[in-house]
Amino acid sequence: MDIQLKTASREDATKLHMIQIEAFSETLERYQDFTTNPANESIDRVIHRITHPSSTFHQIIVDDVVVGGICVVAKAPSCYAISPMFLDPARQGEGIAQRALQLVEAAYPTAATWELRTIREETRNCYFYEKMGYRLTGDSQPLNERATLISYQKSVSE
Repeated sequence: MDIQLKTASREDATKLHMIQIEAFSETLERYQDFTTNPANESIDRVIHRITHPSSTFHQIIVDDVVVGGICVVAKAPSCYAISPMFLDPARQGEGIAQRALQLVEAAYPTAATWELRTIREETRNCYFYEKMGYRLTGDSQPLNERATLISYQKSVSE
């Protein structure tokens, strides 16, 4: 299985938007978070991420097929945030996300710190990020009575 990252362009927005909706629809239904869930975002929001000067939206490509995306936002010269990261639900559990995260981190050699947020109640996501070296920061934000957004950080020296 050949896993690669490719920088997205405006022409890729529709495909990425469709996969993003598929990837986050289950959590949108489960937690009813219509404000921050990426499944509820417009295509204009995806285009904004692709074209914004402080972010790079990477397509996750497996054997020449786009299966997901990772948007990296430069917060400071050596601090980057991942928001969002998603994978086609049909391709989850194959090790694709793990390899894609390794590839994206390697693509930013000046990064000293990585940040991301996820829903605390999504224990599989939390386990995945912790396995990849991310640690809870202690910051949290209740989204509603069903879900809480928590923050993770990874120091590259770890």
